[in-house]
Amino acid sequence: MSEKKCRWGFLSAAWIGIKNWQSVALSGNGEIVAVASRELSKANAWIDECSAHVPFPERPEAVEGYDELLARDDIDAVYIPLPTGVRKEWVIKAAKAGKHVLSEKPCGINVKDVEEIVAACREAGVQFMDGVMFMHSGRLTDLRKAIDDGTSLGTLKRINSQFSFCAPDDFLQGNIRMHSELEPLGCLGDLGWYNIRFNLWVMNYKMPTSVTGNILSGASRPDSPDKVPTEFSGEMFYEDGVSASYYCSFITAMQQWANLCGTEGNIHLDDFVVPCFGSDIGFTIAKMTSNQDVCDFNMERREQRITTQEYGNSHPTAQETCLFRNFGELVLNNKIDNQWGDITLKTQKVMMACLESARNGGQAVTL
Repeated sequence: MSEKKCRWGFLSAAWIGIKNWQSVALSGNGEIVAVASRELSKANAWIDECSAHVPFPERPEAVEGYDELLARDDIDAVYIPLPTGVRKEWVIKAAKAGKHVLSEKPCGINVKDVEEIVAACREAGVQFMDGVMFMHSGRLTDLRKAIDDGTSLGTLKRINSQFSFCAPDDFLQGNIRMHSELEPLGCLGDLGWYNIRFNLWVMNYKMPTSVTGNILSGASRPDSPDKVPTEFSGEMFYEDGVSASYYCSFITAMQQWANLCGTEGNIHLDDFVVPCFGSDIGFTIAKMTSNQDVCDFNMERREQRITTQEYGNSHPTAQETCLFRNFGELVLNNKIDNQWGDITLKTQKVMMACLESARNGGQAVTL
């Protein structure tokens, strides 16, 4: 691995950045140079908290204001976890400043936003990538082998997934994800993005021919102009007969499972977004058969557990670490991989089509 480091700037002292602070430290090829906040005291306090847990050889510098960080010449790449409602502005500013961009998702409030983001990064010759960590897990390599081996699933027919957590009252009353101007897509943008991305990955990024969606419930914090989705279900339909359903929610118990079903068997993941704690992660291949001998009826289930030697979190092998390491390698090797922007744009297009369907009574939307 190159001794040169990808020099990171964090645009915002957001909560999610605490996890990614450690990811940069464990990546082996990155270092955080500066953290920007609208308030210098907040950036300093955030850096002190993170440094006490995972210190860098040199303490990152606190910067007051995002423009000041983008103007620095000792920053190669920026991580942007700002609210979706303002994200486009700062991604485009970062690109124009010559900074490579790792952006949290959803990357825009609509398709046009993301088209402009991707175009700006390509015009500036900088790498763009969204922060879907499971895309960088070694488990996907093993899962792809099982999908394509012809025997574990047979012919794929159906994909189902759920990503949800039951938010406490302080979340529902105060979190930015409950504000229609900051995060207008609610649970669909925050959680459903992962369901849609997983479906697209399984289908090798082939776009569905049509989708449907339903907002099952909505709510907002007191100062929000409008409600945001707090429960959402969607369907994706493909011309070869494959269909995919998903459910995401802020008001049901934490689940993050995905199931693939084919003509011969099924594959199940209990933790497709954030792996459960442990030194390996995996999935289960299962087949069921029924046997009857006159009055005797037996249902048999046969399972095979496939594991990948990869820690679930806080480790050099963890998917969040691999995300920053992979991004850093692109930067350090002066390689731009435009596929990442294409994947982000496809995810946004499917998500917005599902939302369009939901706002029109669940009518199918053609892509």
